Amino acid sequence: MTTKKLWLILALVMTASFAVLGLQGREIHREAPPIPAQVVAASGSVLFTRDDIQTGQLAWESMGGQQVGSIWGHGGYVAPDWSADQLHRESVALLDLWAGREYGMLYASLDTEKQAGLKARLKAEMRTNTYDPATRTITVSNDRAAAIREVKAHYKALLSDDPALESLREQYAIANNPVPDEGRRNQIAAFYWWTSWGAATNRPDSDITYTSNWPHEPLIDNVPTSANIVWSIASVLLLIVGVGGLAFWHASTKHEDHVVVPTTDPLGSRKPTPSMKATGKYFLTVIALFLVQVGLGAITAHYSVEGHDFYGIPISEWIPYAITRTWHTQIAIFWIATAWLATGLYIAPMISGHEPRFQRLGVNVLWCALLVVVVGSLTGEWLGVQQVLDLDANWWFGHQGWEYVDLGRFWQTLLFVGLLLWLLLVGRALWPALKSPNAAKPVIVVLFLSTIAIALMYAAGFMWGKHTHISMIEYWRWWIVHLWVEGFFEVFATAVISLLFVRLGLVRAATANLAVMFGTIVFMTGGVLGTLHHLYFTGTPVSVLAVGSMFSALEVVPLALIGFEAFENWRHTKAAPWVSLYKWPILFFVAVAFWNLLGAGVFGFMINPPLSLYYIQGLNTTATHAHAALFGVYGMLGIGLLLFCFRGLARREAWNDKLLGWTFWLLNGGLAMMVFLSLLPVGVIQAFASIEHGVWYARSPAVIHSPLVEMLVWMRMPGDVTFSIGALTLAIFAGRLVIGSFRPVPVVAGASSDTAPAATPAE
Repeated sequence: MTTKKLWLILALVMTASFAVLGLQGREIHREAPPIPAQVVAASGSVLFTRDDIQTGQLAWESMGGQQVGSIWGHGGYVAPDWSADQLHRESVALLDLWAGREYGMLYASLDTEKQAGLKARLKAEMRTNTYDPATRTITVSNDRAAAIREVKAHYKALLSDDPALESLREQYAIANNPVPDEGRRNQIAAFYWWTSWGAATNRPDSDITYTSNWPHEPLIDNVPTSANIVWSIASVLLLIVGVGGLAFWHASTKHEDHVVVPTTDPLGSRKPTPSMKATGKYFLTVIALFLVQVGLGAITAHYSVEGHDFYGIPISEWIPYAITRTWHTQIAIFWIATAWLATGLYIAPMISGHEPRFQRLGVNVLWCALLVVVVGSLTGEWLGVQQVLDLDANWWFGHQGWEYVDLGRFWQTLLFVGLLLWLLLVGRALWPALKSPNAAKPVIVVLFLSTIAIALMYAAGFMWGKHTHISMIEYWRWWIVHLWVEGFFEVFATAVISLLFVRLGLVRAATANLAVMFGTIVFMTGGVLGTLHHLYFTGTPVSVLAVGSMFSALEVVPLALIGFEAFENWRHTKAAPWVSLYKWPILFFVAVAFWNLLGAGVFGFMINPPLSLYYIQGLNTTATHAHAALFGVYGMLGIGLLLFCFRGLARREAWNDKLLGWTFWLLNGGLAMMVFLSLLPVGVIQAFASIEHGVWYARSPAVIHSPLVEMLVWMRMPGDVTFSIGALTLAIFAGRLVIGSFRPVPVVAGASSDTAPAATPAE
């Protein structure tokens, strides 16, 4: 197939996909659970107002939001899912009230027949939709109002310094007195109640709730819907068909003979331009941020067993779990994105052979801006969680409360400006290559278009405001997390790697063109609409579940043949003696393929079908997928790109393959131990608990702090230590390159270009 036809197919795929994604967004907005003007008891007393709920959302965001437990399954894993917790506590309180009044005992003490009668009454009470669109009022019975007040008192005490709940706060890894203001605590309780109301209440003229019966709660018969089951089966069938079709295509495609590899390194004599040299500080910053992130990860994991302390040291008052987890996830995005952005700045002049005027100045200014955003946003998040800022200031400068998009709107704006500057710098350096004839031009065009998409797609983060409905916030947030990070960055990285292999003479330009174009089409066919699989239970209509399940299955299809990519990358290391210079960068790309299959493919599809996700959303099964995919794919890729660029920046006599070998195996081995010794077993235990008893139970201290689960949490230590040593050896490797750059250049008679020094990575 010609590249012209592939461009047409790609254009059609992208146009149709974004059109459907936009239509789904409109439906989500139209059918989202209503936020009432007021919630009143049958007696007429007002329980909550719209302002309480919306301000409660802002107050919840300020305390860390999705980093402290979760809402509708999205967020942290140690504290409860507040929607499921509120729903269960309110249900039990109401059942106990009725059981005490009618039988003089608690509901749990009743016989099966009496329990069944009260349970049927509870289901009718909780699932009946009493929202009046005319008055925008939700009316509840006086008994339910009493149960709501009881749960509200519990949350007010939990978010204070009430000594009676200190043990529970420690089990939840919530610092004492996390929300000193009583008014904010009242409003957070209102927000929790509204999210549980949407999870328990049937849509108008329907027998399923606004969240498609999520969470699993046997007390009110919240069980999987028929659509959930049907579309789960359909997605598995589509996956099988897709894999079969791709395998047939691969078998029927003519595979070219191996390329004739150059006898010497084609990049060995290439001198880095001033702007290319200036990217060295980016890569050193990447390693520094990586080390900080690893340390924060260790503290965050330890909070799962000691909720207030770190090996007996009381640190939660100064650096609580909400902060360590925020920084751990946020810095991961920062260092991975920085590695990829710096690669773009490095490779653009190399591809075009053109160094634009003031390019080095622009690269240095962008690096300074990056530091401002990193330091400023992390500081603001700490101030927000510590409740130093008022709610308006927190939204702008503090903690937005949304996982992976935690930074305040001001810092978010600066980051977007930085991305636009990056687009300008990369685009102007690439432009000559786009205008001139080039055998690899289609790949260069894909690289350029993905650069534009990376810069502009981050604008999705500005599509919500302080009082935007949570269903719409989740819709736009996953544009950032899924489309920006997992989508266009991956296309960008694929194009970069292909161009590097073409420049090294390891892959034909024509082969790279077809591979990148076809791969982009296959990935984007499932990738754009696959975004919706994150939104099954966030107050969205059934159509989201149908479209998301089918297209997220297509996302997994290309991973079935990723072993071919891994083998081809590994084979490159054997192509010629000089290729050993690039052995470890290439092997990191091989690791990317392995973790793509395992982390994104196996563990991703483990949680993607609606029926599966219904039971395990928000459990450590999600953390299993997140660790294996985020670091295993994107982190390993960032390190591989970093090492490739270091090859051109650093003196080759300072290069230490032995240290890189240790780094490679320690990072991969440590990650594997984390996943298989701790995260996955804990997730499986929680899955059984969720299926048998409900989501609330799977996230409760009875499970999370059971002896078996706590032992499995401790089993993370071998993997964490191994991984940390791998990060340290990478830092030592980089440090040796920097030190080597200050030593006199050795003069060797007859030295070849393959051993000549290039530049210092510290410039």
